[in-house]
Formats: sequence, structure tokens, C-alpha cells
Amino acid sequence: MTFYFGTIILTELLMLAMSIHVIGYSGFDRKQKDWFVLTFLCIMMCAAAEYAVHCGVYDESFAGLLTVLTVIQFSTAPVLAVLFSGALGLEHQSIVAAVYFLLNLLIEGVAAFFGAVFYYDSVGYHRGDYFILYEVFFVISLAYLIVCISIAGKRFRHRDMGTILMILVILVAGILPMTFYKVNITYIAIAIAASLCYIYYNDLNQEDALAELVINQDKMSRMQEQIISGMANLIESRDTETGEHIARTSAYVKALAEDAREAGIYTDELTDHFITLLYVLAPMHDVGKIVVPDQILKKPGKLTEEEFEKMKQHAAAGGTVVRNVLSGITEEEFLSFGSDIATYHHEKWNGSGYPNGLKEEEIPLCARIMAIADVFDALISERCYKKAMPYEKAFKIIEEEAGEHFDPKLVEVFLKHKEEFQDLKE
Repeated sequence: MTFYFGTIILTELLMLAMSIHVIGYSGFDRKQKDWFVLTFLCIMMCAAAEYAVHCGVYDESFAGLLTVLTVIQFSTAPVLAVLFSGALGLEHQSIVAAVYFLLNLLIEGVAAFFGAVFYYDSVGYHRGDYFILYEVFFVISLAYLIVCISIAGKRFRHRDMGTILMILVILVAGILPMTFYKVNITYIAIAIAASLCYIYYNDLNQEDALAELVINQDKMSRMQEQIISGMANLIESRDTETGEHIARTSAYVKALAEDAREAGIYTDELTDHFITLLYVLAPMHDVGKIVVPDQILKKPGKLTEEEFEKMKQHAAAGGTVVRNVLSGITEEEFLSFGSDIATYHHEKWNGSGYPNGLKEEEIPLCARIMAIADVFDALISERCYKKAMPYEKAFKIIEEEAGEHFDPKLVEVFLKHKEEFQDLKE
């Protein structure tokens, strides 16, 4: 009896704890919470009713009350399978539960009047000659649960079938001893199975929610990249360039960043995430040219001092444009990174660049890398105001500007991989 009392207490505490957890859990909607809490509370009620009957303390004057309590228990217990099914997200289970409960209640109520399923006498509780009726309803409910779990498993693409089998094994192992050997461990088994159902359903829902989040993040990333690419191509087309400059400079910055990391330079900053952002946002480096008039952008000759001052405005404007275009569809890190590239890629290592005259490592690393890629591609490409420069001459200019225009460490890496950058152009 001590063991039996322990299993009942454990069942009550487990279901109480699960109910409290579900009520406070934010991962389920109201309907899901209602199903689980109803399931757990019904298990608590059935377990308490069973203990009231089998606790070993009996007074014949309570026979009527215990009969009512047992009818309710025997009517509710088979319906737990339907409650499980509703908790697992299957539709229309409230109707099935109501019908099955009323059917059980009708049969158990009539049977109790004749003592067919159970009865009480001066000694206590006894099974009736037709106790098998209760067992049949329980077997039917178990079969129903198996079908419903199979349906739920199909809905979740049969993931974690091991948990489903474990739930069924625990239910069968808990019901059979009570049925054949009168060992009262049924409700602790049902409580454990209900908890596993909750964990199973919660885990699979979380997996689906995570998968959906990843899909949405991928969609957002693609949308960001399309906006960036489209905006950059629009600006480049005004500058009589095609999208090839964008593609090349993106390839250059990615290669230079990876080569620098491999060489042990700026390894703290050059993470995979940094390089991905650099590659994705590099096309935004000249987006500020949207503020520059066509007659300056497309001028075939050298710019006047006044025209050059207007051209220089595109750097400061670039950061503002990046934030205006991408604000609201991406996080601050993305905005700041893109803004830094657009704003500072014309700064120089010696502090003579624009717009803010930053020097050395005051200039963000992404902009220092962008500067080398942008100038190199400009040198080896034909523009409306010049012919394409031979590779060796372009490499020579980059080398000469190390420590003046460009970060000398990055230039050293760049020059060690001349063939790689030459191949990227071709």
C-alpha cells in the first residue's frame, strides 16, 4: 500500500507540475494549452478517484459516493486517449471526447446500477462479472490513441518515432498489470506517457518553428541581397558601368579577406560572418553616387576642382543612403557594416582621404579592404575617361601606395596573390 500511495502522490505532483508549466509556457497558443491542461487535470482526478477506492480505508456508508466517483473515473479514463490526441494537435477531438465520455458515462452508470462492471458491499470494491466492458473501452481508446499518434507522426513527417513507441510501451506496460494482476500503476504510466506526449509535441513544434524561422531568414537575406544588387546596379549604370564592377569588387574583397585571415592578419575581426557581410555589402560602396549629377559622373575628361568636390560627396551620402534603403528590413549590425563601407572606402591610411580624414586603423577594416578592391578594379578597367591599365602597372601603383593610401598589411597580402586577383578579373 505504501508503494501504491507513492505512485499516486508522484502522479499528482507530476501532473500538477506539468499543468503549471503549460500555463506559464509561451510556446503554445490558448487552444494547445487548454488541451494539455485538461489532459493533465483529468489524469489527476482519475488517479485520486482510484486511490480513494483502493487506499484500504473503507466505510460502507460511503458506498454511494464511491460508486459515483468510480463511474466518473471509469467514464473519464478511456477518454484520456482522445485528450492526448487533441493535445497532439488533431482536429475535431473535442467532439470525439464529448461523445465518447457520454457513451462511457451512460454505460457505466447503467452498469453500476446493476453492479455489472463493479460494485461495493460491506467489504469494499469488487469487479463485476462484466468488468470486461471497462477493459474493452480502454482497449478501444488505446487503439484510437495509436491511430492518432500515427496521424500526428505523419503530420510531423514521422520524426522521433522512438518517442512514439516509448509512449505506447509505457501505456501498455502500465495498463496490463492493473488489468491482469491488479497492480495499481496505471495512472503513473499514463502520467509519464502524457508528459512524453507533451515533450514530443513541443519538441516537434519547436523544430518546425525553427525551420520556418530559418526559411524566413533566408527569404529576408535574399531580399536584402536583391535590394543591394539592384540598387548598386542602378547606380553603376548611371556611371556608364555594368554590374561587372560590382561582381568583381565583391569577389576581390572576399578573396582579400580570406587571404589575410590565412596569413594571420586581423584574424580577430576576419570571421566567417565578417567576410559574408563584406561580400554581400560590397556592392553598396558607391551607392552614394546617386547624389552626383550625370554630367560629372559621365564626364569623359578630368574633373575640375569644384566637380571633384561634388564627386566626393558620394562617400558621406553613401552611408545615409544605405541606412535609408535597408532600415526596417535588417538589423543594426548589417546597417552599420554597409554604411561603413559606403562612407569610408575613400579614406586613406595616411589620413588624407575623405570624407572624415580618418587614418590607419581608425578606418574600419571593411572599408580598408574595399579601398584596395575598388582602386584595383578601377585601374584595370576601361572607363569613359581612360583606358584599362595593364595588370603589372596596376599592381605597382597599389604597392607604391602601401602606407599612404592603403593598409600596408593588406597590400602585402594582396601582392602575394596577384594571380588569384588577375584570374578573378578574367
